[in-house]
Amino acid sequence: MATTSPRFLRIAYLVHKWSSLVSTFFLLILCVTGLPLIFHEEIEQYLSPHPAAQSPAAGAPLASVDAMVARARAARPGEQLVSVAFPQGQAAVVVDSVPDGAPPGASPHRQAFDLHSGEPTKLLLPDDIPVMTLLLDLHKSLFAGLPGTLFVGAMGLLLAVAVISGCIVYAPFMRKLPFGAVRRDRTRRIKWLDLHNLLGIASGAWVLTVGVTGFVNSLHDPIADQVRVGFMALTASYRNAPPPEHPGSIDAAIAQVRRAAPDMALVSVWFPGTRFSTPHHYAVFTRGNTPITSRMLSAALIDAEDGRMIPVPDNPWYTNALFVSQPLHFGDYGGLPLKILWAALDVITIFVLGSGLYLWLGRSRGGRVPGAERRQAGAAALRDLDMSTAATRAWNTGPRSLRAIFHVPAWLALASAAGLASALLGDGAWDALSWGMLGIPVLAVAWALWRPPARG
Repeated sequence: MATTSPRFLRIAYLVHKWSSLVSTFFLLILCVTGLPLIFHEEIEQYLSPHPAAQSPAAGAPLASVDAMVARARAARPGEQLVSVAFPQGQAAVVVDSVPDGAPPGASPHRQAFDLHSGEPTKLLLPDDIPVMTLLLDLHKSLFAGLPGTLFVGAMGLLLAVAVISGCIVYAPFMRKLPFGAVRRDRTRRIKWLDLHNLLGIASGAWVLTVGVTGFVNSLHDPIADQVRVGFMALTASYRNAPPPEHPGSIDAAIAQVRRAAPDMALVSVWFPGTRFSTPHHYAVFTRGNTPITSRMLSAALIDAEDGRMIPVPDNPWYTNALFVSQPLHFGDYGGLPLKILWAALDVITIFVLGSGLYLWLGRSRGGRVPGAERRQAGAAALRDLDMSTAATRAWNTGPRSLRAIFHVPAWLALASAAGLASALLGDGAWDALSWGMLGIPVLAVAWALWRPPARG
């Protein structure tokens, strides 16, 4: 087969080696910082205990948002109001403001109010836990702002390239080995090679998903800017009009959106002239009420003077891709069991990265294989890694077909895909299905590591 020619395998090996080497250091940082971020809600609760979030009571009267905004403005005179947010699952309203003349992206001051009484209330926000904010900034941008975020996204793409090329290189390694083989009675280097192959192929579908979604998430700011450009295009007729001196009622804007989309839940309202609005409109964002649509935002533009609603088209595909990528990257959509599995797969990925680095750093310890022998038909990837193939020849008899080599890995990939998707489709049984399916690769690794060693 052309795809198993020595030249193709050599190219795949070089792609796998260099995509891994360039990205490994940064990926280790992302994996290590991502581990506590998986449990950020539990860590925040432990470090700063607070009452459990109370969902808004059905049918209970709601306080005037205009009144809460007035109180927030009076408490922070001289600041510009940015947005009003409605945290999911909490009976609260959060009003953000920044000092006049603050640069774009400046951290806002946040005031929380009870959704029903309108009185100030305590609400735990991510900024309350400095260590978690520090870890998030390091994970998101390496403390380098938007350039750092885009660089992190590029590392996610390199991770995806390394996974795909690694799957190609996996085949010649396993021509004479069954799935999960770890030759504990061989040299330390061969044992680490087997562990690298086992952990990498078992977690490959999950790692590929996290890498691709990490890249998509890194495009959040450019996509958000593109959304605002779209808003400006929709309101081109306002281009020469002066901004409203006294914007109208937010309660009226919210009421109009509720009438147009009664099944949607409020997410936020952005004031005219802020990042996600236009100089003349409130931007009201809502979300759906199913597990997957609750991740996707819809926007409405309300004229801040006369209250007219400007029709906004459905989200473009790349915006929806961003919304879906967020839960698929952090694993925060299927309860604590899914977070535990996410953490287990994160730890497995750390071992894959570490073992790959170990194999590369120790590449000069073994003897070199002559170049002519490397080019022989059917040359195994072990030769490309400058390892002796004698142990492989003695391990088993007869090469296996590609179908036999990838039979178990393909089923593990399908189980991972089902686990990643099912919790987005619903709660309850769908969450349980997600836990079971995503647990299969973890159990496969545990089975291979703790079963009695085979003898070759």
